[in-house]
Amino acid sequence: MTILDHSHEEHSAPTTSTTRRAPRTSTQATGTPRPPAPESFLDRFFQITRRGSTLAREFRGGLVTFFTMAYIVILNPLILGGFSADNAPTDVAGGWLSAAQVGAVTGLTAGVMTILFGLIANLPFGLAAGLGINSFLAVSVIHEVTWPEAMGLVVINGILIVLFGVTGARTAIFRAVPKELKAAITVGIGLFIAFIGFVDSGFVRPTAGGPPVQLGDGGSITSVPTLVFVVGLLAMGILVARKVQGGLLIGIVGTTVLAAVVEAIMKIGPASSTNPGGWHLNTPVLSGQLVSAPDLGLVGQFDLFGSFARIGGLAATMLVFTLVFTNFFDAMGTMTGLAKSAGVAHKDGTFPRLKSAFIVEGFGAVAGGATSGSSNTVYIDSAAGIGEGARTGLASVVTGLLFLGSMFLTPLTSVVPLEVAAAALVVVGAMMMAQIREIKFTKFTVALPAFLTIVTMPLSYSIANGIGVGFVSWAVIGAASGKAKKIHPLMWVVSAGFLVYFARGPINALLGG
Repeated sequence: MTILDHSHEEHSAPTTSTTRRAPRTSTQATGTPRPPAPESFLDRFFQITRRGSTLAREFRGGLVTFFTMAYIVILNPLILGGFSADNAPTDVAGGWLSAAQVGAVTGLTAGVMTILFGLIANLPFGLAAGLGINSFLAVSVIHEVTWPEAMGLVVINGILIVLFGVTGARTAIFRAVPKELKAAITVGIGLFIAFIGFVDSGFVRPTAGGPPVQLGDGGSITSVPTLVFVVGLLAMGILVARKVQGGLLIGIVGTTVLAAVVEAIMKIGPASSTNPGGWHLNTPVLSGQLVSAPDLGLVGQFDLFGSFARIGGLAATMLVFTLVFTNFFDAMGTMTGLAKSAGVAHKDGTFPRLKSAFIVEGFGAVAGGATSGSSNTVYIDSAAGIGEGARTGLASVVTGLLFLGSMFLTPLTSVVPLEVAAAALVVVGAMMMAQIREIKFTKFTVALPAFLTIVTMPLSYSIANGIGVGFVSWAVIGAASGKAKKIHPLMWVVSAGFLVYFARGPINALLGG
């Protein structure tokens, strides 16, 4: 078995104006043509020039992706662990994960898997612990099994996804999805990450009654951190609109400096129940130790089949089914959108080294479970680095190295407040909306499934839900409109699986009864 997959590599250049042209040769005084400068090893290995990029863009893109993803090193321990059993999610046996250990393995696994993804798949996508799955583990799964048993289920989920990738089943499903639906997935992800940015910044908040969300607090922007988000959003938007090289990175650094100055003057502090107008997740203050040795004690602390003995085969299988569906289709949709944004996607929505990307992403789930940091998957935040110009796996290598460094430099990664990262997400979401031009809204058999895919993602806060609704509606509406023969058989198979996925709550209740 080989992970390297060079299919379609000769067609991997972006279809945008950045596609490389044949290098021109200059003529010396004697009239002899001067040969073009030889490409460096990095250029040849990552095909940087072929994809219309440069070393500088790849390094900047890797930096931007890391800065927009670095919050996971702080957030994942908050979701999975704690400093004591009193403030940590405890499992069915009263066990808990140490926040410091979770933070260490989060940086380790994200770093290793992102570097491997860059080297093998040669795509500018960052991998880290998936927020959907880690929340699912902390909120639901550990009430039935122990933490090691829950991570064993994550490992099984990853092994299955790797097998889907190796056998080509995952690639076949990907190719069976109509191009309009793939475009809708990209647009939906754009709206989703923009909505995440609005919520994380406090620009949009839930209401006690009435509409589900509102502008700020009571319809007004009342907190200084949210105002910093607005300033950062406008600054990044201006820089990108003016096509300033490194616009997003400049915007992130500049807005972080602004946030630090504001915090130094106003002493706002972190957000809490008594301080709702504070900074979310990270306070822009550099304090304490700059360097600390990581504690990797959680590596290998998983029980592969313990959950089957504890809760029974059927119940454990349903948990694995939920993990596989969430992992499988979240990653598929994310990679679809990112590949299109990077300009490396083909007309049918596929992209270079597709099979390799699916296999490595599956190993991310295995590695995440094996280190107790939760399943690692491709992050939609990678779109920020792509927006900065990243087109190859070199950007992923840069991001991965920074994640490895984050194990030792946690105070530095916690300087960028969530409000600043949120501004970058909104800008990138706007960029991804451009794919909507590929959807033929004049054909309602296309328009309704595409629309449902797009709106379900942000409204249900799930990429997998949007894909599922799109699959089911595409198959049903197409068949009812007399176009059943044009629907790929795999669309029906996956749609049936999604129906089970959407009904997993009642099914689990029946199994429990």
